[in-house]
Amino acid sequence: MARRCLGQGIDSIPKEVLIDCAQLVKANSIQGCKMNNINVVYTPWSNLKKTGDMDVGQIGFHRQKEVKVLTVEKKINEILNRLEKTKDERFPDLAAEKESRNREEQNERKAQIQEMKRREKEEMKKRKETEELRCYSSLMKSENMSSNQDCGYDSDDFM
Repeated sequence: MARRCLGQGIDSIPKEVLIDCAQLVKANSIQGCKMNNINVVYTPWSNLKKTGDMDVGQIGFHRQKEVKVLTVEKKINEILNRLEKTKDERFPDLAAEKESRNREEQNERKAQIQEMKRREKEEMKKRKETEELRCYSSLMKSENMSSNQDCGYDSDDFM
């Protein structure tokens, strides 16, 4: 089953957004911009199926039930003009962005490793302290030891 972003499905897309997208598809299509009453097909990306024997630009679908069709009767210039005004075309340096992202991920991994080593040292220190508390070697020092004879007790006198 396809995962949904934040619990939203393809059916929850507002009709106005779909109409705007369909108008853009029609305007940017070589054949579609010349024709009226065209069908715009949309589906979740997980439903797209592309095999090696397909031509360039050709796709298929895994589940036909998830395919939606929207009919665009004619071009609406008001929508296209409004969308053209909000167009923000960027030409990012993808190699530099990937490199910086990899660097950030590497720094995060290093920080996690350092944190893990710090925890291990703390855990080792705590384990050593508890082991010393359980061990009798601190009690068995010669200055802490005394005999009954030193204290003046005679164990045979009680009988």
